[in-house]
Amino acid sequence: MTEQVDLTPAAVVRRRGSPVIWAASLVGLLTFTYPFFLPALGRPERLTGRGTEVALLFAVLSVVCLGTILLEVQAGATARGAATSKMVAFLGVLVAVNAALRLIPSLLGASPIFLLIILVGFAYGADFGFLMGALTLLVSAFITGGLGPWLPFQMLAAGWVGMSAGWLPRRGGRRDVVVLAVFGAAWGFLFGAVMNLYSWPFAAPGLEQPAGLYWVPGMSAAETLRTYARFYLVTSLVYDLFRAAANVVLVLLLARPILALLDRFHERFTWQPWEELPAEG
Repeated sequence: MTEQVDLTPAAVVRRRGSPVIWAASLVGLLTFTYPFFLPALGRPERLTGRGTEVALLFAVLSVVCLGTILLEVQAGATARGAATSKMVAFLGVLVAVNAALRLIPSLLGASPIFLLIILVGFAYGADFGFLMGALTLLVSAFITGGLGPWLPFQMLAAGWVGMSAGWLPRRGGRRDVVVLAVFGAAWGFLFGAVMNLYSWPFAAPGLEQPAGLYWVPGMSAAETLRTYARFYLVTSLVYDLFRAAANVVLVLLLARPILALLDRFHERFTWQPWEELPAEG
């Protein structure tokens, strides 16, 4: 049976993501990639490591997450039949549970935390998916002691996982599970490829000539892509392969019952007021 698609403006925004989430994503993308543009601006001497942009990105993400939650609660207070405050509370529970899953020993790059990030984004839309990903990495960093300059970049990348899951269409049945499995496999590789950009431009700061695996200021775009492809194959592919495989297995095993639980919770705390039908004749 095909699910009825809600095309109201609020539903469309929730599926695509709010402007504030898009603005934060743009800032994050620039923070990931700005080192590649510095030589063109005549400032290659800054390629020594991540600095003030770490604090800037963390501040932006914190404000965006808090602001999005407040906007969701405010919107729920004025919407008919919406209990968004309870949905936000449920999101907090999901984040806590998912962060605790990071304590489970994993094999190489495999991790169970991406399953809930993907499914929450798929069930509740891009905004909730972004919050689920970013806050899971934040809370889990405190639990596992994984605090460091890489944290805001991990938060952003995980937020993109949940955000993009919200763009997937819901058709119902096994088709959704297959789509989510393919999506999880793709992000298994993409997450590692994105996170490499946190450190790759600074891996060989004193290198002046290409050495096969590292970026050197002055490389063309095509040469940069070829060099990064070699670097990724040598350093990240195996880890990301395990992450992608874990995502596929977990989605195939658990996606349907978890989605049913998420849908049931949403239906329970979202109601429509009774309206009297017009009299016939």
